[in-house]
Amino acid sequence: MGKYVKKVFSGSSNPSLAKSIANEMGAQLGDILISRFSDGEILVKYEENLRGNDIYLVQSTNSPAENIIELALMIDAAKRASAERINVLIPYFGYSRQDRKVIPRVPISAKVMMDIFTKAGADRIVTMDLHSTQIQGFPKIPVDNIYGSLVMMPELSEHFKEKLKSDNCTLLSPDMGSSKLSQSYAKRLGMSFALIDKRRSAHNKSEVVTVVGELEGKHVLIIDDMIDTAGTIYNAACVAKEKGAISVVVAATHGIFSGESVKKLSSEVIDQVFISDTIEIPDEKRFDKLKIISSAKIFAETINRIHKGESVSKLFRKVT
Repeated sequence: MGKYVKKVFSGSSNPSLAKSIANEMGAQLGDILISRFSDGEILVKYEENLRGNDIYLVQSTNSPAENIIELALMIDAAKRASAERINVLIPYFGYSRQDRKVIPRVPISAKVMMDIFTKAGADRIVTMDLHSTQIQGFPKIPVDNIYGSLVMMPELSEHFKEKLKSDNCTLLSPDMGSSKLSQSYAKRLGMSFALIDKRRSAHNKSEVVTVVGELEGKHVLIIDDMIDTAGTIYNAACVAKEKGAISVVVAATHGIFSGESVKKLSSEVIDQVFISDTIEIPDEKRFDKLKIISSAKIFAETINRIHKGESVSKLFRKVT
């Protein structure tokens, strides 16, 4: 009874996205209790039968670190409740920027995160726009890295629809690390391409060196996989306006929005900001120029494909 029944459960980090995913699937979120003991330790308890079920746990692992512990406990509890397959949806995979040793005596934090979830009992991990695709090879279980462009492209295409007719739109890559992602968007949107070559003087600090490409008289789109402090994005927007850009639109899959990012993104050099809902944006970090795009439909389709044993990679053909 119940073998391979599909059930979706939400952690505490992004319940609104989890609910939207379930709605897209025509289902209800599973019943789970997540609370705290008096000393602050996390209690996880499933309030329904999981035996033989195909379950999907939705939890982004952005700060605070309790989100990671909570997810590990959710996985372990499901394993001990005899769930048949434990699929972990991590819309934003935290600690993904620390994916290799660049200086001595530091951890490879992305590997540590994968070890935690696989050791806890995850059978598959689904995420979106990993900071580095090599992270997919860290665990021995399948990792599906869904393209954020599946979420962002329809909205960006509509926004630039009229502007593209005048052939004066340029996609500006804010640094070398984002160039491949930016070129992919530029190709699909039919925009010209420009690049900022920068040097990073310290963590979360960057310095613009030179610009390759024409920005004068252009409507500029700046793309990145995530916005944290917004220093890189803000510097790129300032350069674009200094070089004569008509407008600057910013888009990214993940909105971490730490430090003074909201102040920078709200500045007059940026006209609009598009972000997906992989990280729940609290009210105090929302601003007039911000537009949040739902990723629920793509994740729901991914879940349905996994559950039915269909190809997930066919989703990627929409963006290649």
